[in-house]
Amino acid sequence: MARKSAAGLLTSLDDLFTTQEERDEAKLEHLKNIPLNEISDFPDHPFKVRMDEDMTDLADSIKSHGVLVPALVRPVGDGYQMVAGHRRKAASELAGAETLPCIVRDMTDDEAIIVMVDSNLQREKILPSEKAFAYKMKLDAMRRQAGRPAKNNSRPVGADLIGTRTDELLAQDSSDSARQIQRYIRLTSLAPELLSLVDENKIAMRPAVELSYLSPDEQAALCETMESEECTPSHAQAIKMRKFAAEGKLNPDVILSIMQEEKPNQVEQFKMPKDKISRFFAPGTPAQKIEDTIVKALEMYRKRQRDMER
Repeated sequence: MARKSAAGLLTSLDDLFTTQEERDEAKLEHLKNIPLNEISDFPDHPFKVRMDEDMTDLADSIKSHGVLVPALVRPVGDGYQMVAGHRRKAASELAGAETLPCIVRDMTDDEAIIVMVDSNLQREKILPSEKAFAYKMKLDAMRRQAGRPAKNNSRPVGADLIGTRTDELLAQDSSDSARQIQRYIRLTSLAPELLSLVDENKIAMRPAVELSYLSPDEQAALCETMESEECTPSHAQAIKMRKFAAEGKLNPDVILSIMQEEKPNQVEQFKMPKDKISRFFAPGTPAQKIEDTIVKALEMYRKRQRDMER
């Protein structure tokens, strides 16, 4: 039976059967080969582990040479939680390995989030959605570490952070500016269907940010319209929808009307030098009349061609 400490609380089994020196040593960072089944994934990990050609190459390398760079884990419960090395773990499983060399480090939840995000932002290929949720997780962790600001104060509390916004601090360790980081974080408010289109480069960042201000119902209506009309919104159309939404006037009919507007970049223009056709028209003939006459002449020509083919 565990005995009570001076504070009247039950001590743990570790306290009963280990010395303080042993407990302190166990908390130090150390390298250890850990069974793969004892390592859990990081909660809400924003970076996808893709089973692509790069993964196959990594698995082949592990078969031949082993894992050259240890993963980083932290102790959680009876096992360990992956902080940095999800791809190495997946590749090790693919290679048939049973253990993974890991650096074991004691970390708080927020410390682990910051390290996890920083280590993954070094990747060459990162989707907008991955950056969006990663930046949001890190920003929230940094704010918790600094202390919660008042509702009317966007600057964090903390002697080392006074006068600097948290997103500006985040930008110091990133290739993206504070403003661009804010844009990425806005993407986390998009419906999954719209966010997927951003990842697929079918919706650009600027219109996507505007659409993120629409309510879930408004975004759902937009997705339905996009599917039926087989189109995506331009930046100007996204701005217009956000404006109508702010005024409480955005509904499926308004969305359809906006999406059916002709976008300049979708209109294919055909131009012909004026001197090539001017001899067929009297001086001062309006451009619209010239266009109508040419279209009518082409229709007659097509009809004649069809008659000759019969």
